[in-house]
Amino acid sequence: MPTPETNAPAGVIHDIGYQRYTGPRLGRRYVVGSLYVHALRTAFGLGRSAKAKIFPWLIVGIVTLVAVIAAGVRAQLGEVLFTYAQFADGLSWLVIFFVAIVAPELVSRDLRSGVLPLYFSRPLRRGDYALAKLVALVTAVWLLLGGPQLLMFLGAAFTIDGGAGAVWDEFLDLVPGLLYAGMWAVLFGVVGLLVASLTGKRAFAAGGIVAVFLMTTPVAGVLSVMPSQAVNELAGIAAPSTLVQGIGIWLFRDQLITFDGGAAGMPGDFGPVYALFAVALVTACVLLLLARYRKVAAS
Repeated sequence: MPTPETNAPAGVIHDIGYQRYTGPRLGRRYVVGSLYVHALRTAFGLGRSAKAKIFPWLIVGIVTLVAVIAAGVRAQLGEVLFTYAQFADGLSWLVIFFVAIVAPELVSRDLRSGVLPLYFSRPLRRGDYALAKLVALVTAVWLLLGGPQLLMFLGAAFTIDGGAGAVWDEFLDLVPGLLYAGMWAVLFGVVGLLVASLTGKRAFAAGGIVAVFLMTTPVAGVLSVMPSQAVNELAGIAAPSTLVQGIGIWLFRDQLITFDGGAAGMPGDFGPVYALFAVALVTACVLLLLARYRKVAAS
């Protein structure tokens, strides 16, 4: 009776011709990295049909055009239309539509087509799949907001007077803008992907994402006019967009409030509360996303 080989691999890989695969097994890190790169390319429709590129690149074109116009006006007239941080604020509605388009594209199709059991075969873990998709979406949103800001910075760096000192000051203005864009990306990415993971139908997922972001904003608006200063200052936590804005005003007030009287209202003295609430919201969404994929794997 033959003795079993204890060092033999527990599984084998065959190609479509049922020939045994003898190449290297690259492991979990390589699979997660590949999934992240694939998801990031998918966010912008790269490697896919022309139809898949239309909406993401339409939004990229609009934000880039706004940045080019701002850089051109500053170069020709010396007038700053908005700061780097205000750029993200002014285009927040485009971020909502970008997330509503991209998040379902990243996860809903896999849910609908039933390929998740293939993804979840080892070495990729279920949590790896969800986190790779989430990081890819956050990266895509950050690039959407940060790329045009970098373009504005380059336009200013080559046209402002004052030499290296002026360019360094301009860079110090750019950094808060990129950090603020990161906050938009994290909060909108995690909420958007969680909503998208609930259904395999992309239309429903996109509608749900837009509803979450847009229908909560009027709630914050109503709370901001209630006859209570504390309620007015805490109103921003009722909606993701105003939550990010409240944290931004707390951290980068000089970058976001550039006119007299603009500092009234949120967040007042509740800036740390906004930050803690945002951390709790992001943590809760990540945990729910991981729980969602544990459930998908079990079904």
